[in-house]
Amino acid sequence: MRSGTDSKHRESLEERIFFGIAAGIVRPLMTLLMGRQWQGTEKLAALSGGFIACPNHCTEIDPLTIGHMLYNNGRAPHFLAKAGLFKPPVVGHILRGTKQVPVERGGAGAGRSLEVAREIIDEGGAIIVYPEGTLTRDPDMWPMKGHTGAARLALKTGAPVVPIAHWGDHELFPRYAKRLHVFPRKKARVLVGDPVDLSDLRERPMDKTTLVEATDRIMAAITALLGELRGEEPPAVRWDPAEHPETVHGRGGRDAGRGAGEAGPAAGSAAADDAEAAS
Repeated sequence: MRSGTDSKHRESLEERIFFGIAAGIVRPLMTLLMGRQWQGTEKLAALSGGFIACPNHCTEIDPLTIGHMLYNNGRAPHFLAKAGLFKPPVVGHILRGTKQVPVERGGAGAGRSLEVAREIIDEGGAIIVYPEGTLTRDPDMWPMKGHTGAARLALKTGAPVVPIAHWGDHELFPRYAKRLHVFPRKKARVLVGDPVDLSDLRERPMDKTTLVEATDRIMAAITALLGELRGEEPPAVRWDPAEHPETVHGRGGRDAGRGAGEAGPAAGSAAADDAEAAS
């Protein structure tokens, strides 16, 4: 199996150095904490250029799961993440060094974030966007209704959208948990799907109808992959936070508000909505 990045992604020497440092920390840690089963990774090798990876989101640590898989398959991962993550000096330096994309909610900074994402795609890189915009609120942890950010970016750039499902890493660090559940040893399973067909939408006006349809296709592909991993039938209707007594960034009951400060890579799709509006 390949590891690191390949010639399909023309990253700078600085990126290679910082990715090497980050990988030297994350890969041994992930290997120690969890077993892994990656399926469909040959579909990544078949892509000749940049792409948008869209995973489900059920634990705060799944960006490590997805990043680990992509990096080991020769694709350097670049996440859209809230700008607040870049403020701590050490973490921020590593994030900037690996060309992660800070997203400001609104204003000129949001438009710049979208430009950087386009640059990465043009260079053959992988942009990871979580369409749900935050951890799923579905009680059974199925993907919920998505934001349109990934669809916007795909239709603007023409980049393929690769749906990805993962399952098992939530057992190591459950949603909103405060500690790792190391024993017994867990296994993270990842399934990479075929690119979502959006070809018939690319010539249509980029209005709400088009964006919602594209987003529904992306979410349907992710959900079907997760159903395959879980060996279960997904719900017929996706969980919509707007239809339940909770906020998009927090759950009802005792968990209400616990996700309110979430500023991780999952915020990328909602932030991409703002970025597109500002461009």
